[in-house]
Amino acid sequence: MFSLVIPIYNEERLINELLDRTVQSIESFTKEYEVILVDDGSTDKSLQIMLARKEKNNRIKLLSLSRNFGHQAAFTAGLEYAKGDIVAMMDGDLQDPPALLPEMYRKICEEEYDIINAKRTGRKGSSSRNIYARMFHSVFKSIGDIKYMESYGNYSVMTRQAVDALLSMKEKVRYLPGLRLYIGFKHSDVEYVREKRLKGRSKMKLRNLFSLACDAIFSFSRFPIRICLILGTLGIVVFMAAGIFVLIAKATGIAVPGWSSILLSIYFLGSVQLVFLGILGEYIFRNYKESQNRPVYFVRKFYGDTPE
Repeated sequence: MFSLVIPIYNEERLINELLDRTVQSIESFTKEYEVILVDDGSTDKSLQIMLARKEKNNRIKLLSLSRNFGHQAAFTAGLEYAKGDIVAMMDGDLQDPPALLPEMYRKICEEEYDIINAKRTGRKGSSSRNIYARMFHSVFKSIGDIKYMESYGNYSVMTRQAVDALLSMKEKVRYLPGLRLYIGFKHSDVEYVREKRLKGRSKMKLRNLFSLACDAIFSFSRFPIRICLILGTLGIVVFMAAGIFVLIAKATGIAVPGWSSILLSIYFLGSVQLVFLGILGEYIFRNYKESQNRPVYFVRKFYGDTPE
């Protein structure tokens, strides 16, 4: 049994072509499958279109969430409802080509891997997004505790054992590509060039991309909190040296009277403290989110078989 999870948010212009390509690709290697579409609180006609497609193909199942919970939450919902022995995740904007699924499926079945990651070797489309992506992966590669994550997104195929391990982690602030590498198991890659969006506009705005990058960095790196210690120690050394210089200057009579040096010192220390408070606030907020223990998503209705 093969399950494919696709989150959908306001993709009414793409859904039919997405499902046409996806079903054709899946049926080229198996007839035992399910496609779980997760409607992440769409406000356009996406839900009606998906219901119409489900009427034509009972292997298409639809999970409608009560509101928009976000990309990672929608994937998590779909994974929890998936029944397959092999489970795939794929974005719903056709930038992840469904034609790659047969090769990923073959690799996981014949070569006995647990996880096949789709690795992006390039990107078509928006040059600004390409720059942002390269910047994030360069930074994360340098400071992240999880290595080899460069150019990985959500597109992947996993065995049931790997999916169960992924779902066993119950944190509320989730970054699935990082969690997928964190659980270990036997990985392999299939390379591809990420396509540009076929229709419509991207739902991932710059602020969403920034938020996702922060989730990845704060969840899988000690660097933000460590930089506070490094800069704090450096500040102590610098100001100890400055203090010694001031004492010598006073003693020798070469000190220049004025407030500029005092004001600069105050502004510098105040800015550093605000940065530190911001970093600590990010960790405190994430701990607060975890302590609330709220569900990652709520289901409004499931159109399909009752999950086991």
